[in-house]
Amino acid sequence: MPISTREQMQRRDVLRELLQRGAAGTQKTLVQALNAKGLHATQSSVSRDLHEIRAIKTGDGYRLPEVSEQQDEMNKVAEFVREVLPAGPHLTVIKTAIGMAQRVALALDRSGWPEMVGSIGGDDTVFAASNSAAAQKLLIAKIERTRH
Repeated sequence: MPISTREQMQRRDVLRELLQRGAAGTQKTLVQALNAKGLHATQSSVSRDLHEIRAIKTGDGYRLPEVSEQQDEMNKVAEFVREVLPAGPHLTVIKTAIGMAQRVALALDRSGWPEMVGSIGGDDTVFAASNSAAAQKLLIAKIERTRH
């Protein structure tokens, strides 16, 4: 039975909460913790989720990268972002200063924000793809926060 995008996002949010409390030794441990919270999870779904939330495997187990590591990338290029607009439910158009779109796209890619699937940078425009309308709204909010 297919899992809805909402359920997937809920599971990923709980995974983030679990990993913020400390490293998780194994994927099996995470599956058990998610199931205990009433969320359907398998080893393969947890593996995909860990990849999507950009979790890192260390000697102590899985953990999230430091927020400062992710946010620094966007803070470095925030001054070049001119406008952020939705273009349908999955595509966000980011207008930049002339010649800065590729740099902004690279910073977005390096930010590790799970709301973004990928980006394409031209000269002064970036297209950022999200896998849902909800993810797009979160992405736009994060970009706007870096600008202010």
